Amino acid sequence: MNEPSDRVSDDELHALVDGQLDAGRVPSVLAWLQANPDDAARVVQWQAQRLQLRQIARAMDVGDSPQALAGVVLRAAGAVRRRQTWQQAVAAVLLVAVGVTGGWFWGQRESSPASPAMAASPSFVREAVLAHAVFVPEKRHPVEVAASDEAHLVQWLSRRLGSPLKVPSLADHGYRLLGGRLLPGDGAPRAQFMYENEQGVRVTLFVAVFGPGQAPAQTSFRSMRDGARESFYWVEDRFGYALSAESSSADIQALARHVYAQLAR
Repeated sequence: MNEPSDRVSDDELHALVDGQLDAGRVPSVLAWLQANPDDAARVVQWQAQRLQLRQIARAMDVGDSPQALAGVVLRAAGAVRRRQTWQQAVAAVLLVAVGVTGGWFWGQRESSPASPAMAASPSFVREAVLAHAVFVPEKRHPVEVAASDEAHLVQWLSRRLGSPLKVPSLADHGYRLLGGRLLPGDGAPRAQFMYENEQGVRVTLFVAVFGPGQAPAQTSFRSMRDGARESFYWVEDRFGYALSAESSSADIQALARHVYAQLAR
C-alpha cells in the first residue's frame, strides 16, 4: 500500500489518543494509520493503557475516546476481511481485541464503582485482573507467543522484565500452557502466561518484577474477587504473582499453591 507523503510523528499519534490533535491534521493522521498497521497497533496499545489507567485511578477523568480513533478501529476491522496479509491481520486484531472488545469491557466496568477489595489490592493485582478480563475471551490471539515456542517466550519475557522467569506447569490439574504476552504495568513491563483445560476454562498467571524499594509488603496468599473472577496473589522477594480464573475459590487456591510450590524450588 502506498504511504501518505507527510510522515506522522509520535507526538501527533499521542495527541490523537489524547484527543488533542489539531482538527486539520486528523485526516492525514488517519490515512497514515490505515497505511501503517504497526503504528495503528501502537496507537491502540496506548489507548488501552490510557483506559487501564482510568480504571485503576478512577478519580482522574481522562475524557472520552476520540471519535476519530473509533473510526480507525472500525475501518481496520473491515480491512482485515479484505486483505489477509499477516501484518494487516495483526494490526486489525489488535484494534478489534483491544479497541472494541476492550472498550466494551471498560465501559461496562466504569458503570459501577470499583469493589473495596479491588481498590485495596496492590496495583499489580489490579493490572492482573484487567489483563485477565481483556485477553481471556480472545479466540484468535489470546497470547503473543505460543507455547510451541516456550523457550523463546521465557527468554524474551525474562529479558524485558529484567529477571529470570519460570513457567509453572499446571498439567497435573488438567491445564496446558497456551503461551504468554508482554504487558504494560505501573512504570514497568509485566508478563502474563495463559493456560487452558479441555473444557476451555482459562487461567492466567500475571508476573511483576519490582525494583529496589518498589515491592509491596511481603504477603502470603491473599484473594481478591471481582465479579466472577477471583485472583490469588502473593509477593516474594522482588516478584509479585497473581493467578486469576473464573472458578471456585477452592480450585483457584489449589492451583495457586501448586504454582507457588514450583516457583519456590
